[in-house]
Amino acid sequence: MTCRSLVFEAPRRVAVREEHLSEPGAGQVHVQTRMSAISPGTEMLAYRGQVPADMALDSSIAALQGNFAFPFKYGYACAGEVTGLGAGVDPAWLGRNVFAFHTHESAFNAAPDALIPIPQDVALEDALFLANTETAVNFLLDGRPIIGEMVGVFGLGIVGLLTTALLARFPLAGLVTFDRYERRRAAAQALGVSASLDPLAPGVLEQARLLLGARDVMDGADLVYEVSGSPQALEQALGLAGFDARVVVGSWYGTKPVTLDLGGRFHRSRIRLIGSQVSTVTPELSGRWDKARRMATAWDALRAIGPRRWITQRVRFEDAPSAYRMLDEAPDESIQVMLEYE
Repeated sequence: MTCRSLVFEAPRRVAVREEHLSEPGAGQVHVQTRMSAISPGTEMLAYRGQVPADMALDSSIAALQGNFAFPFKYGYACAGEVTGLGAGVDPAWLGRNVFAFHTHESAFNAAPDALIPIPQDVALEDALFLANTETAVNFLLDGRPIIGEMVGVFGLGIVGLLTTALLARFPLAGLVTFDRYERRRAAAQALGVSASLDPLAPGVLEQARLLLGARDVMDGADLVYEVSGSPQALEQALGLAGFDARVVVGSWYGTKPVTLDLGGRFHRSRIRLIGSQVSTVTPELSGRWDKARRMATAWDALRAIGPRRWITQRVRFEDAPSAYRMLDEAPDESIQVMLEYE
């Protein structure tokens, strides 16, 4: 058999290659990919060569072994159908729709425990958002929003929109979001936020503090999420935070340097910076929360949010290089790009 694989060949160069694929071995299943999602945050760092070459792709995921030294395969959001079984596999797997943390490939073999069955009441297009929804759930577990709080979100890519959608379900006093691109701000506004602002507009932090009901210039948000991938946004997130506020840093900056003013406002306001990453559950909650519970919560969130409405482009897998160029050169034109394999 053969399959088609997306390969990151060099900075700003990807290609679709045809490769040999063996029959599924004992204890494996064969998955035919129907669609996969491009992560415009993490994958753009990889595409631009802004990840340390010796950094592991993801040592906790079987399909993502190796590192970011070119050439490499990447991607972590595939939805497909089990179309073949190796020896010793339960026949019930045949025909199942599954989600996989897997690279962009038209077909692959995997152990069943590396696959997540997609519930029958969840559309394949919604299931594509599972990884990012789990990340958004993790952000809320780390930030722990409280009734009546004032909250800000910097960055309205897919993870930012999913985080905003979850926050919008809380009885908050105010929720203000920030993004450079009008299309994303409109998507957040449709979720019922207090306001969605351009972070580059003059006086934007003062405007946001007023919208959140801040009492004076040193007052501000109780909780702020920085999920834009921009180091400059983290400086603004600190500027929006009030006394004893929590700032959850969900962005991965790769090799981009981060320079912060940790002088007056940060120092005097006792602001707390919280690093959040989905590979682990916050230790404070690990007595009651594990990855299985978090995953079940993510499925419930997918059902409630219906994120397939944010798919802005559907691109044939063979044309994937053009999709990466668009995301790199014209990020304002898209929210979520989906690759189609049939």
